[in-house]
Formats: sequence, structure tokens, C-alpha cells
Amino acid sequence: MELLPTLKHAALRPYWFDTLPAEPARPPLASDTRADLAIIGGGFTGLWTALKARERDPQARIVLVEAGRTGNAASGRNGGFCAPSISHGLGNALRRWPREVETLIRLGRENLDAYAADVARYDLDIEFERPGKLMLAETPWQIEGMQALAASHRRFGIESHPLTGAALAEKLDSPVYGAGLFEPNYAQVNPAKTVAELRRVALTQGIELYEDTPVTALRESATGIELVTPGGVIKAGRAVLATNAAPPLLRRLRPSVIPIFDYAIMTRPLSADELAAIGWTGRHSLADSGNQFHYIRKSADNRILWGGYDAVYHFGSRRDPALLDRAETYNKLATHFARALPPLAGVNFTHAWGGIIDTSARTTFFAGLAAGGRLAYAMGFTGQGVSASRFAALTMLDLLDGVETERTRLAMARTRPFPFPPEPLRWLGVRLAQIGLAQEDRDGRRSRFNRLLDAMGVGFDS
Repeated sequence: MELLPTLKHAALRPYWFDTLPAEPARPPLASDTRADLAIIGGGFTGLWTALKARERDPQARIVLVEAGRTGNAASGRNGGFCAPSISHGLGNALRRWPREVETLIRLGRENLDAYAADVARYDLDIEFERPGKLMLAETPWQIEGMQALAASHRRFGIESHPLTGAALAEKLDSPVYGAGLFEPNYAQVNPAKTVAELRRVALTQGIELYEDTPVTALRESATGIELVTPGGVIKAGRAVLATNAAPPLLRRLRPSVIPIFDYAIMTRPLSADELAAIGWTGRHSLADSGNQFHYIRKSADNRILWGGYDAVYHFGSRRDPALLDRAETYNKLATHFARALPPLAGVNFTHAWGGIIDTSARTTFFAGLAAGGRLAYAMGFTGQGVSASRFAALTMLDLLDGVETERTRLAMARTRPFPFPPEPLRWLGVRLAQIGLAQEDRDGRRSRFNRLLDAMGVGFDS
């Protein structure tokens, strides 16, 4: 498919990658080695686990292996939204874990505060800022849903501000959206810089990092876990599986997540006058409230990232690299951008890219133990892992240490989500859910199939 004129010259790679200087890869593992803790996966989850493990044990030998380059997968390709929630928002927590909602709210806030403290502690140059997020509603039923969410916020002490008319136009002036809900306690980062900075600090903390080192098998031993790689075997007392969207090395986890492809486009830098023309002069991020929703934010140099809406699943849980680019979705996103922001309709996009989301049926991560308590895992972040990955890292370390904490007691963390069925039922179920969600966005009515999924505790959205 031919790209629209505003996308003709877009580089098909994440914009975030262009904000980093080129760094040489760490050499792959070339011989057998030993570790107190071995970590598989060099994204947010693996790197946070390495740093938090080092804080707990300054003398431990920690080895982290990454199949490719750190940050080249989901952690470097997302929008960089850093939420004050570990449960994919209040609504999801209320539906799934009503008895622990207040705990989830508090732990989410505390995690974001601790995230900010770690940014300062380690002097992370990641463009961290906390300007808030504006949720937008277009249709009457979306506005009703937003009003219900605002009421729930008041009930549980979450600060948010409903906006309409001139007050909304001061945050965003768009002919599409009729109401908004502003949440001031919301942060954002440059995701590629976040990976690079966590990597830098990990190396200064004596953590051994091997890139281009895929783990092909896990074996239990009398003394721990053995990680088999092309260059050698890592014999570890304990291990962490932090591979997220990649096929899990533990086969029993494979039905728990599916790979969903998500896409984004990025404009050239915009002038102050251009931003004033759409009323978006602040640094806050945006998201609309459809089932098929857009996530929208500014970069440090005032480009607009416009992403989301399409959530593409390929039969057989395919993860082919060629699927990371999809002209049909890029064109759709550009069309939606022009509709929502008419003064910027002719602005060119400099970058367009895709990424894979490790999607669970309940839209939050889960964690657990295997191999007699010597292997911990966390996965299923469903696009909400920028801040939650830090919390998940601490949860896994608690589990490996055998200590009971608020994190390990959470039903959200310790119970596995509803498994996805095998093919062809998996593909058919996802398609039926997507068709129903799109229809609900058009008329506000929940499909019979999606009501059934709701009753089963299964969720799926963009």
C-alpha cells in the first residue's frame, strides 16, 4: 500500500532511536560462566531487576543476557507513558480485584514516586517529566463513561479534573472531542533513553551484560538453573525470565500472553504557533477513550507522537520482523491525526514504526515462580509496562527471596490470567472481540461476545 503524502519521507524506525548516540554492542557470551542471579531479557523488566537485585546484594554476581540489543524490542518502541498505576487504571482494578483496589491505587502511586526517586538517585537522563495526562471523549457514551470514571476517582481520592468548553480548549482545542478528564499525576519518559541509561548504570554497578546472546533452553540442576546459550552455559543459583513479548521459555506460560502489534507515527518538530493553533501549549500527554484508542504526546523537541488504535494479531502468534511496519495503519493514524487536529493536517511525519505488546487477557502483568522457587517470571504488561516493570522487578525479587510483602500478596500479581485458546480459536476469538469493540465505539453497545468475555474475566482492547 502506498503511504499518504505526509508519510512519504518517514523513516521506518522508532524516533526514539535517533535521540541516542551509537553505542557498541556488548560482546555475546563466549564460554560457560556462573552467576548468583541470571536475568534473561534486556528491556525495562530485566534491567530494573538487575539494578534492584544489586541494591539488595552489593556482592552478588549478576549476569544479564539479551537475545539482540537492549531496548530494540518493546521497551524501546513504546510511547513512554509512565503511569501512576500498576493495574492498567482504576476501572480495570475495580472490575477484577475490587477487594484490593485501595491497595493497588496506593502501590501504583508509591511506585511512580519511587520511579522518580530512582531517576534522581541514578542521575538518569531519560527526559522524565510529570506533566499529567488528558483523557478525551468524543461520543455521548464515552462522555458518560468518563463521568463515571471521575466519580470513581473522587471515591478513591484520585485527583482528576473534568473539563469541557473553554477549559478543555485550554488543554486541547479539537473539533472531535467534547469532554476531557485531566489527571495531573502522570509522567512520561523517552523509552530508548530509559533503556540506555538503565543499561549504563547496570554496567557501572558491576552487572555483567551479554548482548546477542539468546537463551535456547532452561535446565534445572542440583544447585539452581542452567541457561543454555550458543556461546556457553550460565550456571545460576537463581534466574529471572523477563522476555515479555518473546515466546516464553517456560511452555506452560505460552497460553498466557499473545503478541499484539501496535503502531505509531511522529511529526517533525512543531513551532509554538502551530501548537497554539490546537490549544496544546502544555507538556501533558493525551489519550482518547474509545476501545480503539489513540495515545498522544509531545517529545522533548515538540514533535507529536500519534499512536495506537489498531491492535493487530496475526494467526499463529506470528512475530515476524516484517510485521513491525504496516502502511495501512500508518495511513489510518495520519488520517485520524488530521481529523482531530485540522490546523496541522499538512504537517509531515518523520518517523513511523511498530512494536509488539505482550498482551494478557486481563491487561496487567502477572508474576510467579517455577523450578522449585529458583526461577521467577513477570509478563503480560499489555502496553502498561514503563512504570509497572519496576514494580514487577521488585515482585520477582521478593518471590525469589521467599519473603511475603504487599507485592507478593496481591491477587493481581500472583494469579495467572485466563489462558488464550489454541489456534484457530485464538485468532477467531481475537477477531470477534475486535469487531465487537469497534462496533461499541460506533454505537455504544457492548456486543454479546464481549459481554461473555467480561463475565469470564477476559479483556481485550487497543
